[in-house]
Amino acid sequence: MVHYQAQLDTTFAALSDVTRRGVLEQLGGSDASITDLAQRFHMTLTGMKKHVSILEQAGLVTTEKVGRVRTCKLGVRRLEEEAAWIERHRQLWSARFDALDEIVENLNRKEKADARNKRR
Repeated sequence: MVHYQAQLDTTFAALSDVTRRGVLEQLGGSDASITDLAQRFHMTLTGMKKHVSILEQAGLVTTEKVGRVRTCKLGVRRLEEEAAWIERHRQLWSARFDALDEIVENLNRKEKADARNKRR
């Protein structure tokens, strides 16, 4: 459970940043060097290296250095655990909203019935 929770924390922290999500979208189309990514996102190389490092720690990106160029590509993680966690919570919230809808419907019916009884 602790390892599972730590992995979720690492992944969601990595995905919480708009730049890192953008990097993943870019890499979904094709591999790119850190220099290319830095230029696309108008960032310094140091800033982009930090973002890529966080994505690497989460297993979402892998890098390979050939000569002076570090190429980034999507990692092998498929986010199955994260998707399952989200789905469990989606179902929980869906059930809660369904129950709330039922309460509101009952209150509306009661309110209409009370209004009819007052008119009589």
